[in-house]
Amino acid sequence: MTHTRVCYDCGARTTAPAARCDCGEPLWLDTDPGTFDWDDVSDEPGMWRYESLLPVSRPAGLSAAAGGTPMVSDASIDAVAGTNVHLKLEGEHPTGSFKDRGSALGIAAVARGLAGDVSAVGTVSHGNMAMSTAAFAAAADLPCLVLVPDDIPPERLDVIDQFDPTSVTVAGDYGRLYEQTLERGPDHGIVFLNSDVPLRVEGQKTTALEICEAFAPDTPDALVMPVSSGGHASGAWKALRELSEAGAIDRIPALYFVQAAACSPIADAFEADADEVTRVVGGETIAYSIANPDPPSGTRALRAARETGGAVVAVDDDAIRTAQRALAVDAGITVEPSSATALAGIQQLVERGDIDSDDHVTAVLTGTGLKEASASGTRSPSTDHVELANLEDYLTGFTSTDD
Repeated sequence: MTHTRVCYDCGARTTAPAARCDCGEPLWLDTDPGTFDWDDVSDEPGMWRYESLLPVSRPAGLSAAAGGTPMVSDASIDAVAGTNVHLKLEGEHPTGSFKDRGSALGIAAVARGLAGDVSAVGTVSHGNMAMSTAAFAAAADLPCLVLVPDDIPPERLDVIDQFDPTSVTVAGDYGRLYEQTLERGPDHGIVFLNSDVPLRVEGQKTTALEICEAFAPDTPDALVMPVSSGGHASGAWKALRELSEAGAIDRIPALYFVQAAACSPIADAFEADADEVTRVVGGETIAYSIANPDPPSGTRALRAARETGGAVVAVDDDAIRTAQRALAVDAGITVEPSSATALAGIQQLVERGDIDSDDHVTAVLTGTGLKEASASGTRSPSTDHVELANLEDYLTGFTSTDD
């Protein structure tokens, strides 16, 4: 089956398996929600209950476990935030983050031949997506190439390596690495399921579908989530657009995205009233997972916030630490620092009047804090290292070896 891809910005359409439009903006799948309503959800588990809105049906194995994460409320967190907070616990996924939604759908599509002639899957990641892609590829018996920046914390590489992918640390510009894999991967039979590619966005949109179903027939006032590449943000926006088009929700909730102040290109663009997100020089932050100075779907996330009446804000490391501790001590929920930005962002948004005290707001807690605290220490001594300038030669060798 060929899936048409469409540019959210210029409206261009293509059946080519591309990630980017000729205008430079990211594509997503052109899906028709028809007259979908909440009576149309199936009895399938997790995210697959929305099979009528997805390009593939539920696969067997690990992918069947994606989605269906709980949403909880805690009066102590409401008091900390100053409003009614509903905590979406994405850390309950098999590898501990929302990335499993995109990996499950992307790997299923590849396994069913929907991505063309493929010999391997891959990804470019700071950690969570690498863990997720490697795990789901292992379950599907697909070779997996994981490219990570050479400053990745050792404990993250430990966790990735337990799934036995080919792990490569790459020295060079992370943004250029991201784009180069999308450009060169198809030539080597590798589908790179990077953070904002169409198949991954389709899986990640199910976060917002689950949130809206939980509130149905009402609608939450706002969704607040960390943002890095803009892929998860794009998925949430796409889901809300589809539900609105189908008439399943009577209004689109405001989308608020949160970044770490030390590296906040999308928040900077929002505050400057800019039309596009531009690269910044990022600083050090404890929210390592979302410290992306050149987000590939940054402008799409910026548009999503504006068109839904939301905003993009930045929070400093002290606020992140305070929010992370509140979630642990007051609600018993452990999250990585990047996830805690959602609660820190809500506090800021309430203080400045964007969110009212009687609103109902979902905070998407994107990943567990347990992984780094329990690193396995099993890192393979054969982890490869390559300079970005030599990536083409490495990809050639990787696929010829797998053949």
